[in-house]
Amino acid sequence: MRKTTLLKNLVLAPDILVIPVVHDPLCARIAEQSGLKAVFSAGYANSAAYLGKPDVSLMSLTDMVSCASRIVDAVSLPVFADGDTGYGNVTNVIRTVEQYEKAGVAGIFIEDQVFPKRCGHMDEKQVIPEKEMIAKIRAAVNTRTDPDLVIMARTDAIAVEGIEEAIHRANRYHDAGADLLFVEAPETMEQMHRICSEVRGPTFANNLPGGKSPYLSAQELQEIGYAVVADATSCTYVIAKAVRDLFTEMARTGSSASLNDRMILFDEFNRMVGLQEIRDTERFYYSGRA
Repeated sequence: MRKTTLLKNLVLAPDILVIPVVHDPLCARIAEQSGLKAVFSAGYANSAAYLGKPDVSLMSLTDMVSCASRIVDAVSLPVFADGDTGYGNVTNVIRTVEQYEKAGVAGIFIEDQVFPKRCGHMDEKQVIPEKEMIAKIRAAVNTRTDPDLVIMARTDAIAVEGIEEAIHRANRYHDAGADLLFVEAPETMEQMHRICSEVRGPTFANNLPGGKSPYLSAQELQEIGYAVVADATSCTYVIAKAVRDLFTEMARTGSSASLNDRMILFDEFNRMVGLQEIRDTERFYYSGRA
C-alpha cells in the first residue's frame, strides 16, 4: 500500500491517529520502533533543530523539503509535512506541492496566515483573505499527482476574527477540496466541541504543552470528535531539557558519567540506527553472491 493511501486510511479510521512531530530522522526511527503509525515534519521542530531559532518563517521551502526528505528516507512510516503558507501565492503553492510530493511525503498542510507566519500559539497573527486561501487549496489539490496525498487546510482565524469565522473558513476550505481541516489554537473545550460538530470533514487537533488550547489525551480528543492529533513540540522539548541537563553537568564536573543511566549506550544505539543491517548488506555484496 502506498504511504499516501495508508495515511488517508489512518485519518478516516474510527480511532484517532496520534502523530508526533519528530525533531530529526533519528527521532523518526525511534517513533517507528516505538509503534507509532505516522510522523510529522514541521516548522517549529525544524527551526529549532537546524537553525536553533524560533518558528517565525526562517526556514525556506528548500530547507523544509530537505528536512522532510531525510525523514522519509529514514522510516517506512507515512510522513506528514508542513507546507506553511505555501511560500507565496498559488504559483508558489503549486511548487510547494510538487517538491514535497517528489520528496515522498504522504500529506501536506497549507495555512491561511499572512507571510511571514508564526507558530500558531504565538500572538499577533494575521490571516489572508478567505478567497486567496481557497485558491491556494484548489491549487494544491489540482497539483498533486497522487489522489491519496492528504491535503490539510489550516486556519488561524480564531485568534484574529473569532470562532465563527474560523469554522466558516474551515468549511469553505473543505468545499475547495481539503481532505483534513485544522482550526488552530482553540482556547476552550466549548470551541473544540464546536469545531468537531460544525466543521465538515475530518478535523485535526494540535497538542502543545504550555500552548493556548486545553491539553487533552488522545482518547478525550477522539471523544470530542477529532480524527488526528499531533504532538507538536514534546519531542523537541524533551531533547532540549535532556541536552541542557547533560551540558550543565559537563560544565560543572567535566564528565557525563553521572548521567549514564539516562543514556542509550553504544551497542544498543548502534542497533537502533540499523548498523547490523548495513553490515549484513556489506557482507552480502563482498561475498560475491550478489
